[in-house]
Amino acid sequence: MKICVVGSGYVGLVTGACLADFGMNVTGVDKIASKVEALQGGEVPIYEPGLRSIVRKNMAEGRLRFTTELGPAIEAARAVFIAVGTPPRADGSADLSFIEEVARSIGQHLNDYKVIVTKSTVPTGTGQKIEKIVSEESGGNQDFAVVSNPEFLREGSAIDDFLHPDRVVIGTRDQRAIDIMLEIYSPLRVADVPFVVTDVESAELIKYASNGFLATKISFINEIAALCEAFGADVGVVAQGMGLDSRVGPKFLHPGPGFGGSCFPKDTRAVAQIAREKGMRFRIIDAVLEANEETKARMLTKIRTALGDLKGRTVAVLGLSFKPDTDDIRESPALPIVEGLLADGAEVRAYDPEAMPACREILPEVTYCDNAYDAAEGAVALVILTEWNLFRALELPRLKQLLDQPLVIDLRNIYQPSQMAAAGFRYISVGRPEGRPEGRPEGRPE
Repeated sequence: MKICVVGSGYVGLVTGACLADFGMNVTGVDKIASKVEALQGGEVPIYEPGLRSIVRKNMAEGRLRFTTELGPAIEAARAVFIAVGTPPRADGSADLSFIEEVARSIGQHLNDYKVIVTKSTVPTGTGQKIEKIVSEESGGNQDFAVVSNPEFLREGSAIDDFLHPDRVVIGTRDQRAIDIMLEIYSPLRVADVPFVVTDVESAELIKYASNGFLATKISFINEIAALCEAFGADVGVVAQGMGLDSRVGPKFLHPGPGFGGSCFPKDTRAVAQIAREKGMRFRIIDAVLEANEETKARMLTKIRTALGDLKGRTVAVLGLSFKPDTDDIRESPALPIVEGLLADGAEVRAYDPEAMPACREILPEVTYCDNAYDAAEGAVALVILTEWNLFRALELPRLKQLLDQPLVIDLRNIYQPSQMAAAGFRYISVGRPEGRPEGRPEGRPE
């Protein structure tokens, strides 16, 4: 089956490469000529584990190609996947101008029955808008169907998420479209992946509801962490005790400096806005957003309290991306913390395995280092902001020698207080008392 994927950003590129791996004949389209030229040469413009190899493999086998020419790609395709950006406006609502532009192009090049699949995250009601635009542009002379097929990709594990998903959501009232979508995803049906087949509006809302709920879990455990610090409790044990309840589950109960990235902040604001447009207030989501901002501010306060006056002092920072295994710094909670340190007069030495090129443009005052030890040299504290695996096994004696004073402020809780105390560090983490082994009251035997 011939498929056109419009947009070769994060979602579009992963979608196109994985559909090609399913045996589909995929043409990826993007308006940025330099990006297309790089992709045609097998170069992937984003960091995502496994993506480059799957792109190159399917290009070599002739199932995946890239172009800037949208019209011919639409005309040749049976299904057109829309995977363009929906950036937030000032009020938090999603900017659908790219979606509308693609819909107009599809309508202008509609030459037979096609399935128009929305992969971008869009507000409920967008499917109806696409249907109206395509119908107007095509003159109503060709049949088509609009399908909502939201993505649930986690940056850093997107390939595995696409090839082994928790579920596939298909939203349409057109049986022909359902049959085509089931054919496209036939490898997943054979693997007994659950399919949710519903109407367009419900499918659109599933994505927002899912991300809003996960963001709620993150903000909830961050608020619990603040309570733990106030009462001397251990958030790791509290989260474990919560997560063992099957109704709660352990995922997304890891305290830290707040959520970020391309999805949770944007999608939570958008769902709050679509509620307001209907004269409603999504009180829980509003609270989640407020709590997330307070969490980031609380982390900066934690650093300031530990260090006192920061003017002229050097602070080492490990991690700039919003999560490990990605170079994405969009709404990364690390950035406002670094900005706060700079505003206080600190000199910041930072290291991140993938995100430094993007950060150099927006934070030129930072000294970017070759590795964690280079960053730590001469610093009064080491602050861990992103839980990259290579930060989990640092050579503690070497680190202690390099730091001006043995202080580690771990905002991702990747080390144990007892381990750090034994290595001679003052260790500050999130929601855990300093110097007490996790899960064991002080003085209790092993």
